[in-house]
Amino acid sequence: MRTADVVEVTGYSAQQIRDLEAGGAIPPAGRRANGYRVFGEEHLRALRAYRDLARAVGPVEARRVMRQMRGLADTEAAALVAGLHVRLVGEREQALAAREALLAIRGEADGGVPAGEGDSMTITELAQALGVRASALRFWESVGLVAPQRIETRAGTARRYGQTAIQDARITAALRAGGYRIPDVQAALAAVRGLGDVSGSLEALDHRVAEIGRRMVALLRAGAALAEMTERGA
Repeated sequence: MRTADVVEVTGYSAQQIRDLEAGGAIPPAGRRANGYRVFGEEHLRALRAYRDLARAVGPVEARRVMRQMRGLADTEAAALVAGLHVRLVGEREQALAAREALLAIRGEADGGVPAGEGDSMTITELAQALGVRASALRFWESVGLVAPQRIETRAGTARRYGQTAIQDARITAALRAGGYRIPDVQAALAAVRGLGDVSGSLEALDHRVAEIGRRMVALLRAGAALAEMTERGA
């Protein structure tokens, strides 16, 4: 099979095929007497596996896995792919946890619970409650995600987190755990601060969960192709 044939069957460009071969993502092509590449079914299987694997875990990780797979025994190859599944499951669980946290926060906002004298926390107390470091809270404050009060003490100035600041910190912690960037968290907090409406953030989380699901399906397809390659010794 010529390079042009592989291009037609797979949809990859000739340059992409050469790059994937050079990077070890697919087996080395054979060579004709005139130096032209010759491809077989094992190359088509590898290209199809790579496409789904790249969809699932990204092209850099996909190339690493494809290179590594060819030197592994069946059980080791299976363990490598299983680790990718575990990673995706973890991403999905984080996104679902973030969504549940936002739903809980929306319930609190809708309830309009008033802040009282006992409804505040120190930075240490809040960090422990959220399971984050105090330095994370200080960083969130520096980028405008959380705004604690400053009170004077005998030792100097101290942070005090009221109900609003605690709520913002909870949302921030949930979204950061779900893999969201600082600008995305800022957008989510803006929605919450607008009458407790987090529907936009929930929609984004739903989209993320659905996207992870599609990546999981792609990884299942890639796993099947990789298993066939391993069994055939490709």
